Amino acid sequence: MDCKNISAAAPDEQLRDEILRLKAEKNAVILAHYYVDGQVQDIADYVGDSLALARRAADEAANADIIVMCGVNFMGETVKVLCPDKKVLVPDTAAGCSLADSCPADEFEAFKAAHPDHTVISYVNTSVEVKALSDVLVTSGNARKVVDSFPKDAKLIFGPDRNLGAYINSVTGRNMLLWDGACHVHERFSAEEIIRLKKEHPGAPVLVHPECKRPVILLADKVGSTAVLLDYALASDAKEFIVATESGILHKMQKGAPDKTFIPAPPSDSTCGCNECSYMKLNTLKKLRDALRDETPEINVDPVQAEKARKAIDRMLQLS
Repeated sequence: MDCKNISAAAPDEQLRDEILRLKAEKNAVILAHYYVDGQVQDIADYVGDSLALARRAADEAANADIIVMCGVNFMGETVKVLCPDKKVLVPDTAAGCSLADSCPADEFEAFKAAHPDHTVISYVNTSVEVKALSDVLVTSGNARKVVDSFPKDAKLIFGPDRNLGAYINSVTGRNMLLWDGACHVHERFSAEEIIRLKKEHPGAPVLVHPECKRPVILLADKVGSTAVLLDYALASDAKEFIVATESGILHKMQKGAPDKTFIPAPPSDSTCGCNECSYMKLNTLKKLRDALRDETPEINVDPVQAEKARKAIDRMLQLS
């Protein structure tokens, strides 16, 4: 083995040991989204998509003193809403979300006020203030189920992701009123690049997240949340897959099926072979260690906003 590789690996091993020690000392639990760095996923107690992590946070409320959410800020807020008596930490408060940022609460409130006869369905990828303005939340994994729980003639607002909303409209026959927001990662996938990959890898199923634009979705063999795409890839007999979602999910796919090949669809504006969320990649082992050691940055939410948001979250969990 190369000595350089040993010395390069040593700091990470030390960080992992420190994280495990601090987690035990402080009775902490670590949650991580599929999109964060693979090393952070590997040390987490639970890895999942937004719905799974929300459920897990609710389950952990009685067990842990500290919950560390390795993801983006709105996920930390969701955990705090579900676990108000726990200390909730995030490794880096700079880990924002372009989709959440595309829906300022004051503008969304005005949009809601302009359509007072509509029920508001909001994607979980929003600030706690937008959640508080919502009647029910959804994730990409349960959006269709939640929308289908309403009468066919119900007047619905769906925000903030226009692509996910348009996809749900297309598969349910609805005509929901859509907020004009989007995720910068999923917006960057292009049909042209995926067509090129399909020619290079004939027979490889195309796995697409519903936050992608419609031309990309139309090329998909499977459309679904990160958890749905992961399950499909592991169960399929295919040996190659083209994956159009944030490339962090490839870590879990490759671990689950080491004999298969997962090809990340590239962004349309780059020659890079993958499409990463720069916010998710702010979660590192060092920042995770520091957060546990210093018990900061801590997530706090306004109690009034939290109470309103909790109602929308609980309704989502009940309908899911």
